[in-house]
Amino acid sequence: MKRQRLRMVVPAYPAFNIYSHVANKTTALGPVCIATAAHEMPGWDAEVVDENNLGRFGPRSDDGSADHEAMQTQRPADVVGFYGGLTSTIPRLYEVAQYYQSQGIVTIAGGQHFVGDNIAEALSSGIDYVVLGEGEQTIRELLRAIQGYAGIHEVKGIAYMDSGRLIQTSPRPPMEDFDYLPQPDFSLVRYARIKVYPVERTRGCRMKCEFCTVKGKPRCASAERLIENISHLVETHKARRFFVVDDLFGQDREETLRLCAMLKEYQHRIGKRLSLTVQIRLDRAQDPELLAAMRQAEVRHVAIGFESPIDEELSAMHKGVRSERMLDQVRVFRKFGFWIHGMFIFGYPLPEGAAFDMTARDRVRRFKRFIRKARIDTVQVLLPVPLPGTELRARLDRQNRIYPTEDVGWQYYDGNFPLFEPDEPLSAEEMQYAAKRVMGRVYRFRYLFLVAASILSFPALLFSLHNLRSGWRKWSRRWDARLIRFGGWITIRKWTSAFRKSDFIARLRMAQGRLHIARGPR
Repeated sequence: MKRQRLRMVVPAYPAFNIYSHVANKTTALGPVCIATAAHEMPGWDAEVVDENNLGRFGPRSDDGSADHEAMQTQRPADVVGFYGGLTSTIPRLYEVAQYYQSQGIVTIAGGQHFVGDNIAEALSSGIDYVVLGEGEQTIRELLRAIQGYAGIHEVKGIAYMDSGRLIQTSPRPPMEDFDYLPQPDFSLVRYARIKVYPVERTRGCRMKCEFCTVKGKPRCASAERLIENISHLVETHKARRFFVVDDLFGQDREETLRLCAMLKEYQHRIGKRLSLTVQIRLDRAQDPELLAAMRQAEVRHVAIGFESPIDEELSAMHKGVRSERMLDQVRVFRKFGFWIHGMFIFGYPLPEGAAFDMTARDRVRRFKRFIRKARIDTVQVLLPVPLPGTELRARLDRQNRIYPTEDVGWQYYDGNFPLFEPDEPLSAEEMQYAAKRVMGRVYRFRYLFLVAASILSFPALLFSLHNLRSGWRKWSRRWDARLIRFGGWITIRKWTSAFRKSDFIARLRMAQGRLHIARGPR
């Protein structure tokens, strides 16, 4: 029997943005997990193509995008799956799906975007089947059904069209036992050059942030499973840098402490130091034992969702913390020597009836002052994104504030564009530029000269042989900070140039006009 092939596609970002630099060093974990599950099925091969990371040899069209026609010529796929975890990539996802569907190829999509009306939208935009929820088990059942070994209606957790009717099969409950799953096989990722490997131990998040799609009871794999994953990548791919994609590192405290101890022992045994980045809540500053264990395990970088230094906005987000308390907590992280990446949301919309009035200039000033006091190493300042399925989108939709997607489409849902009518006295245009001004507090041209200063100071380091290790760490951290901050300045300039060449402002004017007509006089 002829072996069949599943190709998983990670769609390209719609335009240059702040993620572009990182995207060509890593890949998404979900498609790798799905491809691995399919690859273990008898008679099936699987591969992953990440359009954001095609390396040097990935086939490209004349416009620089991935050339799927060439891929089909070289290695024909029988079924193509699409990663819909990022809403901003959905237009590209549909474009590529329609190409494959026109060639008679079965198309499947899954990810956080596909909820509510978006399911029907997908099924009319080049997608044959939508996977709802986690997909490792669903993809196996679905592929068997496509082969004719089972009925489509027997597959749990999918949606499809039948005689013009939308059919959703019985839901699949969230996974509880991950140890039976195969370890993600990154050798299935074609073309890409991966320097930062995504790994996970926990799915779900007990927090209830209004803007987030990840909710529910955390479900954790064993510490042994993650160690096995990391050790395999070290041995087979010479991996050294890892990003733990868990939404909140340390939710299962005792198991996390055990994991950190195992990571420390593993690195000591192989004689190599790894570098791990995690996402963690700021309130873990109250647990110095955990922070110490993380540092001993070579967790060097922590990504923390500060969200806002404005208390009224923190309350609207359901964050349960005040800005002054955040400053106290971030000092604890600094004391342990973590590299702190701060994530912020500028211009968060407050609930109806909230008494709050602050100009864009005053908001920018508050953000800059907080970042300076917190001494955050790197920052990410985005605009609020009313993602499908979130409470934020439901609230703004009830208030009729979201710009119509026929004008401001899904491709703009990456945090770099205003997507709804902001609270007065803010305007959409002010929001657009204010976030970049905040990041301009950290990413500056002057760091080019400081990079040069670091190079000149390196010989002095070599003469301090009595304390070479600590001197190297101090010099290396300063070098990284200066280089990244200068690189960030370049990124912002590139984004600004791309934005000026785009037609977004014209689209925004059309969306505002359409929305104002729909809302009527205020």
